[in-house]
Amino acid sequence: MQRERRLDRRFFIGLAAAAALALSGSGCGDDGEGGGTARPERGANVASPLVEGPVSGGRGQPFAAATTFDPALVGYSQTEYFISGTARAYTNLAPLEQDGRWAAAPSAFTAPFKTRILVFRPLDPADFNGTVVVEWLNVSGGLDAAPDWINGHTELMREGYAWVGVSAQFVGVEGGGSITGISAALKQIDPERYGSLSHPGDSFSYDMYSQAAQAVRRPNGVDPLGGLDARLVIAAGESQSAARMVTYINAVHPLAGIYDGFLVHSRGGGATPLSQDPLPPIPVAANPFTREDVDVPVLTFQTETDMTLLRYYPARQPDSRNFRLWEVAGTAHADTYTLGGSGDLGNSPDAAKIVITASPIPGFQCASPINSGPQHFVLKAAFAALHRWVREGVAPPPAPRLDMDPGPPPAIRRDARGNALGGIRTPQLDVPLAAFSGEGQTGSPFCALFGTTVPFDNATLVELYGSPQGYVTAYNEATDRAVAAGYILPADAQLMKAAAAEVEF
Repeated sequence: MQRERRLDRRFFIGLAAAAALALSGSGCGDDGEGGGTARPERGANVASPLVEGPVSGGRGQPFAAATTFDPALVGYSQTEYFISGTARAYTNLAPLEQDGRWAAAPSAFTAPFKTRILVFRPLDPADFNGTVVVEWLNVSGGLDAAPDWINGHTELMREGYAWVGVSAQFVGVEGGGSITGISAALKQIDPERYGSLSHPGDSFSYDMYSQAAQAVRRPNGVDPLGGLDARLVIAAGESQSAARMVTYINAVHPLAGIYDGFLVHSRGGGATPLSQDPLPPIPVAANPFTREDVDVPVLTFQTETDMTLLRYYPARQPDSRNFRLWEVAGTAHADTYTLGGSGDLGNSPDAAKIVITASPIPGFQCASPINSGPQHFVLKAAFAALHRWVREGVAPPPAPRLDMDPGPPPAIRRDARGNALGGIRTPQLDVPLAAFSGEGQTGSPFCALFGTTVPFDNATLVELYGSPQGYVTAYNEATDRAVAAGYILPADAQLMKAAAAEVEF
C-alpha cells in the first residue's frame, strides 16, 4: 500500500507540472539599483486571514505536494494550512493601457473565502534565511501545480528559504475546464480533506494572494511558519500564474504593498483581467509592460517558447531601475526537469544530464524528444539574483537578449546546428551536445510548450571537440564564464562539471 501511494503521488506531481503549464493567455529607463530591506509597514492595509492547521485527514497528504522525496532528508518540513476571511475585488479608475501604469481601487464587491496554503520550511530555525517565497499555484491545466518550486527547490532548500504555495484560483479549489481536459481540483481529488474550502471567483484572487502573504507576515491564529520571522516576502508565478502576476504588479501591488519583490516566470504577451465574470469584466490592454515606476524589484524570466509561441515579444521592454528581463537561450516553456525534477535532492550530476524522452510521465506523449535544456539551473540563479536585489539593493546587470528577427512573425535567430543566438548563455548552449529549442515540437498544442532536443551524432561531436577530454575542457571553461556572469550558481556548476566528465563519444 505504501509503495502504491508513492507511485500515485509521483504520477500526480508530474501530471500537475505538465497540465498546469498549458498557458491559457497569450498574448516598458535607466539602469540602477533598487530594492532594499523589508519595511515594517509592508502590507499594513491588507486584511489578515484566519490561519488553521496543520491540515490532516483525507488521503493523508497535501495534493500537488511538489516533491517525491521526504523533505526531512534535506532538513525541511512540509505542512498545509487553511486560510479564510473576506476578500475584495478591484476596479479600474482609468483605462488599463499598455504602459502598465494602472490606477485601481477596491470595488464594492467583497466575498468570504477559504483556501489552502502549502508550506515548506527549515526544520532548524537557525537554517532559515529570513525570506519566504510565495508562489501563486498554477491552475491552467485544471489542478494546482508548483512549477517554480519544482524548478527552484534545490536552491531554495540549500539556502534556507521558506516556500508557500497558494491555491489562489477558483479552478484549483472548486474545479472547472482546462485546455487539457483535466479537472482535478482540491475538492474533487480529496473531498474529505478539502470539502470545507470555498472560492468566490478569480476576481477575488488578487486580494486572496495578498492575504496569503499577510498570513506569513502577521499570522492570525496558527503561525504557518512555526515561529520563524519572515523578514522578506517574494512573490513568484509561472506561466498562467505569471499572467496574473503582471496584473497584480501593475494594479494591486501599489495598493497592497505587501511583497518585497516579484519573480515573473514565463509570461505570455497578455495579462489577466482585473475583474471577470460573474463580476463586471475589466480587461487589460494587449501586450502590457510591467509598470516602469514599480517600487520593488521585478525579475521577468523568459524562455524561447515564451518569446514566440506565447507571443511575449511585443511586450518586451527595456530594463529600468526596478525591472530586469532574462531571456534564456536553449529553454522551453517546460521541459524534462519540470516533469521529472521533483525527485532531485540537489546533490546528483544526473540533474545536469540530457534526458531523451518524448513521454516523460504516463499518458504524456509528444512527437519528438522534449527540451532537456538548462532552464532550471538558470532559474535557481534568478532566485539568488532577485533575493540579493531585494535584500541588499544590488540589481543584477542587464542581461543579453535573444537575437530576434522582428518578423512578422517574430523569430529567434539560430546557428547552423539549431541553437539560439544571443540571450543568457550556458555551457549547454556554448558547448552543446544537442540542439535545444523552445520551438519545433509537433503533436498536440500542449506538447508545443515543451520544445525539442535533437542530440548530435558522434561524428559531429568529434568535429566539434576532437575527444571527450576536449569537450570537458571547453565545457568547464564555459561553465566558469556562466558562473562569473551570475547565470549559474557555484553549487550547480559542480554538478554540471561532474556530469560533463561522464560524457563519452
